[in-house]
Amino acid sequence: MSLRNLLDGGRPETLAAVRTLLGHAVTERGYTPSPVDWRDEVLYFLLPDRFSDGRESSRPLLTRERIRSLRQASSRPEINWRDWASSGRAWQGGTLAGIRGRLDYLDGLGVTALWIGPVFKQRARLDTFHGYGIQDFLDIDPRFGTREDLLDLVEAAHQRGIRIVLDVILNHTGDNWGYVPPGEPAESARNEPAFLGWPNFYGNPHNAHVAGWRLAWRNELQAGVAAPGPGIHEGVWPLDLRRGERYTRAGLGSLGGDDIENPHAEHKRTDFFALKDLALDAAGTLGALVDCYKYWIAISDCDGFRIDTVKHMSLEETRNFCGAIREFTDRLGKRNFLLVGEIAGGHRIHDFVLDKLPFLRRNLTAALDIRSARLTLHAVAKGLQPGGDYFRQFEESSAGFESHRAFGDRHVSILDDHDHVFGSKVRFSAEIPDNSGVKDHQIAAATAFQLFTLGIPCLYYGSEQAFAGPAQNQLPFLQAEGWNDGGNHGDRFLRETMFGPEHPRAHSARDLETQIRDLDPTLPGFGPFGTSGTHSFDESSPAYRRIAALCTTRARHSVLRIGRQYPREVRVFGPDFRFPPAGEVVAWSRLLDTTEALIVVNPNGEAPRGGDVVVSAELWTPGDQFEVVANSAESAVGTAAYTGPHRVGSRVEVRGRQHATEPAFVSVSPIAPAEVVVFMAAD
Repeated sequence: MSLRNLLDGGRPETLAAVRTLLGHAVTERGYTPSPVDWRDEVLYFLLPDRFSDGRESSRPLLTRERIRSLRQASSRPEINWRDWASSGRAWQGGTLAGIRGRLDYLDGLGVTALWIGPVFKQRARLDTFHGYGIQDFLDIDPRFGTREDLLDLVEAAHQRGIRIVLDVILNHTGDNWGYVPPGEPAESARNEPAFLGWPNFYGNPHNAHVAGWRLAWRNELQAGVAAPGPGIHEGVWPLDLRRGERYTRAGLGSLGGDDIENPHAEHKRTDFFALKDLALDAAGTLGALVDCYKYWIAISDCDGFRIDTVKHMSLEETRNFCGAIREFTDRLGKRNFLLVGEIAGGHRIHDFVLDKLPFLRRNLTAALDIRSARLTLHAVAKGLQPGGDYFRQFEESSAGFESHRAFGDRHVSILDDHDHVFGSKVRFSAEIPDNSGVKDHQIAAATAFQLFTLGIPCLYYGSEQAFAGPAQNQLPFLQAEGWNDGGNHGDRFLRETMFGPEHPRAHSARDLETQIRDLDPTLPGFGPFGTSGTHSFDESSPAYRRIAALCTTRARHSVLRIGRQYPREVRVFGPDFRFPPAGEVVAWSRLLDTTEALIVVNPNGEAPRGGDVVVSAELWTPGDQFEVVANSAESAVGTAAYTGPHRVGSRVEVRGRQHATEPAFVSVSPIAPAEVVVFMAAD
């Protein structure tokens, strides 16, 4: 039996049908084995609505020359910024087939695993293009494509050695029902009533104040109805989730308050605004979600899950879900299925989950680091904070793991993402001055920290094109539209499209067939750098070329992926070696057996920087040599055109150790602003 046979018979309507299919799946022998070690992979996160519609050939490429001219222009009379910003809230038209058509682009960048934002069916008449408001847990949203399109994508990716990680949501569903006050009709269904603490809930028969409340399922038009109809846009699917006890029904509370260790805390029971909280502690609810997501593994052959909003689930629920998924994937021969938990909420919450990783270890693979470490990386990579501030997190996070490298497989590093839960709601490159000579490539230096430090690196779509939003002289026109708004209004500016449609999809108030077929001519597409009608799949861009070269180097040398990690002291001025201040080179080593890789980054965006950098005195003596295996500046222009120091293949000699306290070191000539050099020595 082939996996495609599992698609026969259409989308299941009940979990009973799903379980029958799963029984067939476990006899299938065609599933792709997992990677031996996820530290060997480079993840790339994209939102399917914002990546590719497969029609870029009908649009011109947005060149760097055009981007520079937009930044130099004093005005943009051809664009209405309010309309462009409004378009950012709408479905743009990206598809699964579009992603499949861009696998060569991703392969060329060095991506080996795609984390794809949620692809499951959303409410037909809402603009949840991000995918986190699921209406049907057993189907693909038609605006993205079909179940067959997902399988086509996975098969094509696997042929190129690229893994597929799906984004899954357990904590909540879409706005599939509303709260109805006592005595009111179903049509009055509303969202976000005041929060009720545990064990109370709306409709609780043991509390006279709320006993008369009930829920009403929503029809296609989002109106409350006494009973949902049979249509695919009605209520929620599968049918097993159409039971009130599957939901917490506690109303809207604080998403950040209360005790992280308390399984009944407010932040674990509240709705996510209009998105309805699932009662994972109620009998059968977690099992229903487990079966839904087993289904997607069975029919798609995907390689992992990113689990949304782990903070809002209890530790036991997280462990049980991951354990059930892992046992199923083990049966399929996927013995290292990736399970990454998103952990928001700051150091206290992140550290609580990390502290429990030994407890979760067999089940949850790693934590997605979206806490304040991302902000530190931004600042260090721009030369605004000392490099030691970034490396200190590994010391703190590794407590109890007893190794300089044991933490690496439990940590997924993030530079930019679709939310920016902490800090500014703008990408790394947005706040670099438009007239800076490193505007279009400093992000490659930041990416080097991800690629060459402990952990599993995760790039965010558009980073390889140094996405930065509109020209800075145009931002005053966008302030009223939510630019860098700390709330959800600002999220859209982290989500420009790569493919640059002329217009977004037809408005979500239209029926779904119209949305798929037509465009909204009243709005421009939400294209990159404040444009529409031009795409950004530029394989010659400064950031793409540099990041691709660094990814290639990482793939060639295992020490850069799994070696022990040591920040290195540098002698810049005077006789002493020390950890440099902000704006000087940041250097660290990765060691594996008798191999040492030395990574040197100049985070300074204005001036060359170098110095004498410490290397391992245990491995090397004066006269030994390190070879240059990567130079980002050279990769950008090509070997023939490069005239700077430390060409690939050149060598530097180990010096020092002339007296008892002098370390072994190599002399690094001044590296150009925002560039990276990687040296390698092996015994």
